[in-house]
Amino acid sequence: MRKLSFRLAYIFSYNLFQFCGHTWILANTIARFLTFGRDALADTFYSVGLVMSLCQLLSILELFHIADGIEKAKLLPRFVQVMEKNLLLVLVIVLEEMQSKPVVCVMFFLWNVLDLLRYPHELLCVMDTPSMAMLWIRYTLWIPLYVLSVVTEVVIIHQTLHHVEPTAPNSSRMNSTVSTHLHLPFLLMAYLPLLALGASLTVWQLLKERQHHLEKWNKKMKKK
Repeated sequence: MRKLSFRLAYIFSYNLFQFCGHTWILANTIARFLTFGRDALADTFYSVGLVMSLCQLLSILELFHIADGIEKAKLLPRFVQVMEKNLLLVLVIVLEEMQSKPVVCVMFFLWNVLDLLRYPHELLCVMDTPSMAMLWIRYTLWIPLYVLSVVTEVVIIHQTLHHVEPTAPNSSRMNSTVSTHLHLPFLLMAYLPLLALGASLTVWQLLKERQHHLEKWNKKMKKK
């Protein structure tokens, strides 16, 4: 075990809070689906949106954790992950028509599964008791699930375009709330290649991290 310090207590508390928050969201989502079936998909955002927003807002702190050296990770991939989630969440919050879409429920589900694969591993690393099983899950299952989450984000942006086109019923209201000088559909279409590029860089970096951590673990086991 590491020696207890304020920094250690803080990062442990942060990861524990995120783990508990995402566990609650996922449990709530699954329970509602098992109880109400497909009808639960329409109001997923209304039931878990506040807690999801809080967890994603706090995830910005992770960028400072990495910059300050509290957490050992690459800054660029984490920046891409944090910002793409927060930008999509802001888009869903602003555009009320999207909040009842089933794809939003799917996106929330994938986000929570991803975070529940990551935060337990981070907690074990903070306690200096890493697990090979958690390490493998963190760097193997995480990658295809992340790709799926990016696909759902692209679908959401595509569906959003139908609501913000100039001919859409609420487009004038939506565009005026963003800016009278910005054309939101154009910005969304311009964001799609940036999302694809950022996701590609993130996957490439995750594959490198996976190879590094698994090789490091194998060397550690051989020494024992």
